[in-house]
Amino acid sequence: MSYRHRAVNGRDVELPLGKVVCIGRNYAEHARELNNPVPKEPILFIKPATTVVPMEQPFRIPAHRGAVHFETEMAILIGETLHHANEQQAMHAIAGIGLGLDMTLRDVQDDLKAKGQPWEKSKCFDGACPLSAFLSPASVKDLTDVQIRLSVNGEVRQDGNSAQMLTPVLKLLAYASEWFTLEPGDVVLTGTPAGVGPVLPGDTLRVELVDLLRVETSVQDPVS
Repeated sequence: MSYRHRAVNGRDVELPLGKVVCIGRNYAEHARELNNPVPKEPILFIKPATTVVPMEQPFRIPAHRGAVHFETEMAILIGETLHHANEQQAMHAIAGIGLGLDMTLRDVQDDLKAKGQPWEKSKCFDGACPLSAFLSPASVKDLTDVQIRLSVNGEVRQDGNSAQMLTPVLKLLAYASEWFTLEPGDVVLTGTPAGVGPVLPGDTLRVELVDLLRVETSVQDPVS
């Protein structure tokens, strides 16, 4: 399934697909629901470009690898290089704002965590990062007040606000850029609110930045 960055008006965004930088446990209640400590600084991990698929199209999940959980996140498309950036530079580097699903093999992740091993096998399978089209930065007046919501088969499962982030968006971008360069076409997933849970083949999902962006999608039969 091919992917290219797109704007909500349907046009391609002329940026290459790069890495996806994810922020773990950026909402305290999400950390607690998985019995994890609330971090004192952002937890960073990366999904490769091979994980990315268009959110608007039905996507597949792996078979025979245990529970597959959704984690709904506000996604930030990077348009300028950020290296040891400050918050003002981070703001100017935002090329788009959208939605991402950090799909996770939860049983696999729990096993990896128990062994003290990295999470890649649970987070980086093909199709593990459905991304929406991107709004222009001007469309979002306040990055610290965006409602993020996910419904599965008509039932609201996640409903949080970016105001609840432990580290807000601009600080996240600046922080990540201290550890590795963010390049044009990279995407940063900014963390998920509480309420994560499993999806199954045949489920329908409605993913929203409330009053800004809504995507309807579904889960297809699993990949063996």
